[in-house]
Amino acid sequence: MMNFISLLDQQARTRPEKLALRADGLDWSYAALAEASRRAATVLRAQGMRRGDKLGLLCFNTPGFVFALFGAWRLGAVVVPINHKLQAPEVSYILRHSGARLCLVDGARASLITAIQAEPQPLADMQWLSTASAAEGLDCFDELLAQAAPCGDEHGRPAPHALAEILYTSGTTGQPKGCLHSHANVFHAALCAAAATSLTPTERTLIAMPIWHSSPLNNWFLGTLLMGGTAVLMREYAPREFLETLAQERISFTFGAPIAFLAPLSVVPDVASYDFSAMRLWAYGGGPLCADMPRKLAQAYRSDRFMQVYGMTESGPLGTVLYPEEAVAKAGSIGRCAIPGVELEVRRQDGGLCGPGEVGEICLRSAAMMQGYLDNPEATAAVLDDQGWYRSGDLARVDEDGYLYIVDRLKDMIVTGGENVYSKEVEDVLCTHPDVQDVAVIGRPHPEWGETVVAVLTLKPGKLLDQEALLQFMAPKLARYKIPRFFEARDTLPRTATGKLLKHMLRGGTTSH
Repeated sequence: MMNFISLLDQQARTRPEKLALRADGLDWSYAALAEASRRAATVLRAQGMRRGDKLGLLCFNTPGFVFALFGAWRLGAVVVPINHKLQAPEVSYILRHSGARLCLVDGARASLITAIQAEPQPLADMQWLSTASAAEGLDCFDELLAQAAPCGDEHGRPAPHALAEILYTSGTTGQPKGCLHSHANVFHAALCAAAATSLTPTERTLIAMPIWHSSPLNNWFLGTLLMGGTAVLMREYAPREFLETLAQERISFTFGAPIAFLAPLSVVPDVASYDFSAMRLWAYGGGPLCADMPRKLAQAYRSDRFMQVYGMTESGPLGTVLYPEEAVAKAGSIGRCAIPGVELEVRRQDGGLCGPGEVGEICLRSAAMMQGYLDNPEATAAVLDDQGWYRSGDLARVDEDGYLYIVDRLKDMIVTGGENVYSKEVEDVLCTHPDVQDVAVIGRPHPEWGETVVAVLTLKPGKLLDQEALLQFMAPKLARYKIPRFFEARDTLPRTATGKLLKHMLRGGTTSH
């Protein structure tokens, strides 16, 4: 089978009345979801979409995203999920680089289109549809869907090797890289994640993290449908609404960045009053928790069923798992076991395998691994070898029991609140400010966010640090989560004799507002 169109049609035949999707107080059975995907295919076909074409999906967690996803796959088209937090230059780059010819945009973010078309190189041939709410000048996908007739099986089923997704992840060059995932890659990512967490047909999975992220999409949304469970969409995460949804919808499984579980503890005083008795398992990823945090979460949520997963967009995402039974004793670790279906090695610089106490690079291999980066063979060759092993760029220490602890990154990446921020991208924007002479962007540990983004600057002669002016300068150019929370001004930045920034010397400094 190895594709979700065949799987969805099978679920529609074998359990037609079973609840597949719940969002905005509305329900879709597997039969209704399959029909909606056929209507979506009709709509997209009428917009000119054909096999191999690219569809941008700039959406919150909405039914429109789901219907368009499956509709595109029915046509043999490729989806390009886009972070709805991005600003116009960032969105424009992804659409242009991917070759998307149509973009489904949430009505709440339709103003981006005006900003994109006002750029020096507008996307003149791009077609747009709105979803979730109307947008002036745009046809509404949801309305077209309601009027469309469902397509038949004339488009066939996607081949396992055919491209399904282009998932963008930031790169050290400052420009995002498009990870190419086939239908077989996506299917295996869902299958292995479902196995690791024992998802069942009775599962009620809350998708509160953005569905355009690889893990909420490939692991937990598709993993739930693979097993015949129910996916509940929360349009956008908010701490209190998150708790209310968990309780009211009788959710049994959810995934979030650590901050998703930590944030309610500081803003919702009555966490203990919510009924989480239906919860079977809480999964988190995007950064390890410190030693006392699993205990704090267990007490607050009255559950010891917190499990950490580690992976990256390139790997499916699949990687390692730290099971609940290990979470307290090995807090801070990413686990010692790879997710079922994943091979794991920790390699020294000489290529040998690390033993206890040694530090090496985490390398992964699985059927969910990306095919490579779009139009970037050099970057692909740097991380994928001819045996299918992926070099993660993460350095880990192996303890005496075989558990892995991330100690550093070969890639200069900051993980804040589950979002990846590559410093070069932020530095490139700051360097264009007329007052800035030199800049280094780093991550510093943060008790809730994992890391916080810090910019260390040298200023041109006679200029003083004006944080507000810098924030205003960056706001239209970068997503909010990428913008530094702290700024420091220094006379010089530490560099090697060859000019390489010594960022490790900056990470230990103190932050200032």
